[in-house]
Amino acid sequence: SKLRVALYSMPEELKTMKRELDRLAAEEEEASLGRDYERAAMIKASRLKMEQDYEAERERWQQEHTLDEIVDEHDIAEVIAQWTGIPVSQMMETEAEKLLRMEEFLHKRIIGQDAAVVAIADAIRRARSGLKDPRRPIGSFIFLGSSGVGKTELAKALAEFMFDDEDALLRIDMSEYREQHTVSRLFGAPPGYVGYEEGGQLTEAVRRRPYRVILFDEIEKAHPEVWNALMQILEDGRMTDGQGRTVDFRNAVIIMTSNLGTEFAGRGGPLGFIPGGDPMSIADHKRIEESLRRTFRPEFLNRIDEIIIFESLSREDVERIVDLQMRDIAARMEEQGLYVAMTVDARGKLAEVGYDPQFGARPLRRALQRFVESPLSVRLLRGEFSRGDLVEIFVNTDGEIDFRRIEGGSLPTAVQNDVEEHADAE
Repeated sequence: SKLRVALYSMPEELKTMKRELDRLAAEEEEASLGRDYERAAMIKASRLKMEQDYEAERERWQQEHTLDEIVDEHDIAEVIAQWTGIPVSQMMETEAEKLLRMEEFLHKRIIGQDAAVVAIADAIRRARSGLKDPRRPIGSFIFLGSSGVGKTELAKALAEFMFDDEDALLRIDMSEYREQHTVSRLFGAPPGYVGYEEGGQLTEAVRRRPYRVILFDEIEKAHPEVWNALMQILEDGRMTDGQGRTVDFRNAVIIMTSNLGTEFAGRGGPLGFIPGGDPMSIADHKRIEESLRRTFRPEFLNRIDEIIIFESLSREDVERIVDLQMRDIAARMEEQGLYVAMTVDARGKLAEVGYDPQFGARPLRRALQRFVESPLSVRLLRGEFSRGDLVEIFVNTDGEIDFRRIEGGSLPTAVQNDVEEHADAE
């Protein structure tokens, strides 16, 4: 029926004629009721003439759009996806093929966290290969690491990989659930209490869309009652909300983030950034794990599939993140008919100004807006660059980020954002 509707979507010309016929019929009836029979006869003649034209045009269109299409597996997958929320590509592609190239997909977005990517890929493959209790969620993880090292970004990438949609990520800030009375907002208030009809922020979202990644941000800040409720979800894969409905978590991936113990990591350099790129020591890992055990009960930690510690970012990692985010800017520039190249010095400068020891690589996006997007937009509005130009981002003699047109389209020896492909396409 979905295919039939797609084929039989009436063209606008016929819709206009049908609306005009309805209008004439209404005017004819109005004239008859008002005993203006002469006007009614004139309207009827016009209506009959238009009906003939309408039927002829409609018959011609139907002959051109005879339903001879075959409903294939992709059409069926689209309909099921609308009903269940399971992405089309997940049903079309065998899961085994997809899981075997999981690291390849995640590495396109996650920089400097090779061990974390491998750990989560291995855990997901174990779960989906049938070696795990089917009554539990697909996977449950604790991501440990300082701010801005990629914990949330990996959760987003995992949502896109598992469910073909980054919006399949449900992010909950656990700092909002410090007090015991706030716990009901998460799982639903019991009968007779305020908010009973609304349902819980977590349970209602999962009940409506069970195929998703759930991110509990800064889990250590939540009230212990939240941890107790999560233990039931991690063990049984379900829980009962305030309205007595059973909510199924077996098709969800549960991720908890924390920065517990990360004050011990990388004492040789700023927190979150190690100039030499050396990974955390075994002693650092042990101190972080000890902080985790001091905060959470053993029965809670024992229900977690994998505890993943994120490494501090090196200078090279931050520069690779600059490249990654510059690709988005280059894609938007391409829509305007402009192409972008960036020198090695400019990349290093952006990595330097976009990194913050406290927040890691998070300020990098704002730095790109401040030093690249905003000044470049002003230059574009002034008409300094035009469609088809190749714009180089470089560091000028004053040590500031600047822009210049590459005359003749010759490419500099630079770190480029797919410029060769764009130039060839032109």
